[in-house]
Amino acid sequence: MLYPIKFTPRLKERLWGGHELLASVKAGKGVKIDPTKAYGESWDLSAVAGDISVVANGFLKKNNLEEIIEVYMGNLIGDKNYDRYGLTFPLLIKSLDCHDDLSVQVHPDDELAAERHNSYGKTEMWYVSGCQPGAALYVGFKDNSITREEYLKALNEDRLPELMNRVEVKVGDVFFIPAGTIHALGSGIEVVEIQQTSDVTYRIYDWNRVDENGKARELHTALAVDAIDFARDAASCHMKYEPVANKAVKMVDCPYFTTNIIKLEGSAEFEYESLDSFVLYICVEGEADVKLGDNSEHLSPYELVMIPAEADCVTLTGNGKLLEVYIR
Repeated sequence: MLYPIKFTPRLKERLWGGHELLASVKAGKGVKIDPTKAYGESWDLSAVAGDISVVANGFLKKNNLEEIIEVYMGNLIGDKNYDRYGLTFPLLIKSLDCHDDLSVQVHPDDELAAERHNSYGKTEMWYVSGCQPGAALYVGFKDNSITREEYLKALNEDRLPELMNRVEVKVGDVFFIPAGTIHALGSGIEVVEIQQTSDVTYRIYDWNRVDENGKARELHTALAVDAIDFARDAASCHMKYEPVANKAVKMVDCPYFTTNIIKLEGSAEFEYESLDSFVLYICVEGEADVKLGDNSEHLSPYELVMIPAEADCVTLTGNGKLLEVYIR
């Protein structure tokens, strides 16, 4: 039987990244840290070409994600997931450390991404795992009656942020970002991001900044305008939930992933016999031990473990909060 599988994170240097969170959290976990670089993202589980995650523990160590799916198929990711996605793991899990505002961007849906990029679309969610006082993000427009023409006029007049829905955040806030939703993370925010396996992003607005060479980053105005859902209700993106001790409480449920929060106090068992999906546990607060059969793995903040689809029952022990992710 398979065991709780960990993966080696992949750090990504970003213009808006920092030096503290990802370097301190990921150091010592098989990751080489360059203290001169500003890391904005850690790709904690990835099937994106060129960045396929590698197993960090157990007898599968040093095998990559695609290789273990090829061998274990439905036993690892679930029969329905294997039939649908084959060797491409369907989710990309990231940790983000935002020391500056990210660009305003939008992602295409499955149909548009397939047509233009031979890719899946990109529906995603954010769990705010840390933030500075007053930190905020943008999601959707203030008014869902904004037209394409009004949007383009505001963009040309350098006043796009005036149209966008700005939300101050606190730790534990959850935002669901369906493909087509205009959005941007702000400075002073740390998030765990769960998304479809896609690296297709249309950058719309970049706060008029330039890099160290005085060059502005490329914008994708023409591509983006056809991808934007102007009727998106921004308020519906801010998800409400109430944690319950030792229970899985639903936060986001969509065709691409389901994400629950588990407030762990002591020990609890979770049954997966009828699920037919892998399960991911992502520690966002405190610590936990994850036991499957005779195998156990310890999770500290920002660590992730995969429970294979063949698992019937998992025991969690500790005190903290875990995200539970699967495809129903």
